Amino acid sequence: MASLPVYDRSGKEVGSYEIEPSNLASRISKQLLHDAVVMYQANFRLGSAKTKTRAEVSGSTKKLYRQKGTGNARAGSRRSGVRRGGGHIHAIKPRDFSYRLPRKALKLATQMAIASKIRDQEMIVIDELSFSEPKTSELVKILVDLGLGGTSTLVATEVQDVNVYKSARNIGGVTVSPVAELNALSVLKPNRMLVTRAALDALRAGGQASEPSAS
Repeated sequence: MASLPVYDRSGKEVGSYEIEPSNLASRISKQLLHDAVVMYQANFRLGSAKTKTRAEVSGSTKKLYRQKGTGNARAGSRRSGVRRGGGHIHAIKPRDFSYRLPRKALKLATQMAIASKIRDQEMIVIDELSFSEPKTSELVKILVDLGLGGTSTLVATEVQDVNVYKSARNIGGVTVSPVAELNALSVLKPNRMLVTRAALDALRAGGQASEPSAS
């Protein structure tokens, strides 16, 4: 059983939160986490590189000179891939790098990633985090008071909170996500994870059960 200290907005410890990481994931598989992260990163690839074949290069298809009698090696079209300015012999075509792992595997990888944050003491719990309006300076102060200033941090909220998102969007290295949209990559990429008490309740109750976003 892990006991996580709970802090208020000023960084003062106001309680503790008892949670068993094994309730989220009985074990942590590095291979599954690796497979999930590679999948998400592959899904970010645009695959838009393109080079021209000899059929797409501008220029005449006329044979450059007669086959015999010139003393030169025989040559065909100016578009040939062996000539400067010609098409590529093995041209690159746009491609889709995305693929999907099974839904259950992705859910389990997310749970493993969260459990690893708890076991590695990289999770900070705050009793409440909300704003009446977007306020970046106020969120920066909260992060500094919690010892997260200058540290890449994932802020996990129970539900989508527009004011929290807008307060964090201009802070370098800080991302915001509701628990239902967490995935293995978003959890593992930052050094620290800041969660509200309500968000941690949702995680423990299986709030991240919906299929994680692929991009």
